Amino acid sequence: MSVITENSEVLMHFAIKLEDGSVADSTQAMGKPAKFRMGDGSLTENFERCLLGLTQGEKSSFELEPEDAFGMPNPDNIHHIDRTRFGAEAPAEVGNIIAFAGPDGQDIPGIITDVTGDSVTVDFNHPLAGQRVTFDVEVVAIEN
Repeated sequence: MSVITENSEVLMHFAIKLEDGSVADSTQAMGKPAKFRMGDGSLTENFERCLLGLTQGEKSSFELEPEDAFGMPNPDNIHHIDRTRFGAEAPAEVGNIIAFAGPDGQDIPGIITDVTGDSVTVDFNHPLAGQRVTFDVEVVAIEN
């Protein structure tokens, strides 16, 4: 039977639940499991430790503290941007999520948290930063 090791490539379904029980993200909802390689940096060390030893077809649930899930909010990820950089297709309205081009050319989503005069405050922290979350996982396949 396949068991997740430190070098496994894993295909799994997961759901991320917030402390109030609501589901923040789910691969089942998208109908497509997530695929990653253990140790590739896409998951935190503690998250990976929770997966070690799970077998194909196994379901598990574990709670992660903010620093083991999406990190704590970083004040350096909050930026003030001139209102003139926003337009009709991306209006400067509180609550809007807008993708900005990052230094590596990748889009970085930011949520507008405040609009005061010509200054727009955009928070680039992960929306789940600072939150304790529960992961429900179902291991679909393991390749060692």
